[in-house]
Amino acid sequence: MATTDTSMWHRVLRDPQLRELPYKIETNEHGQLVLNPHKPYHGYFQMRIGELLLRHVERPGRRAVEFAVETPKGVKVPDVVWLSDERWAQIPEDAEASSVMPELCVEVRSEDNTDAEMREKRQLYLEEGAQEVWVCDADRHLRFFDADGERDRSALAPGCPPMVASAE
Repeated sequence: MATTDTSMWHRVLRDPQLRELPYKIETNEHGQLVLNPHKPYHGYFQMRIGELLLRHVERPGRRAVEFAVETPKGVKVPDVVWLSDERWAQIPEDAEASSVMPELCVEVRSEDNTDAEMREKRQLYLEEGAQEVWVCDADRHLRFFDADGERDRSALAPGCPPMVASAE
């Protein structure tokens, strides 16, 4: 895994003025902050996807939301991740951003996200060790990707439906 200069990320975590912003904060390869606003549906679908992972991933592991990971292009924060117990054990308890890429990274697409941004994040996550990347669009459709491209279904969670239900 490539290591990122995390000095900006360290400052972000310590800045009291940034703690209460209603934005997802990431950094880019130039050490600049990237802010993405979140609407209520965003957090709701993060939770719903976490529930899908709980039901459909059969291997032991952990789910997390807003999980900071180091990449060659800055610290990125996938909306939802799943990590095996083996990868989880490699992350120091005091890590500010994980140098270990989760096996599965999920992005809940906001209206501000571009196709190019989503492609770049998918590529970064996969190049750094993710086995799959899922993208949830505004219509709640899930798209599944691995190193070979888009798939019809997830290999890590084969029973996962291609749509996130809005309610049980």
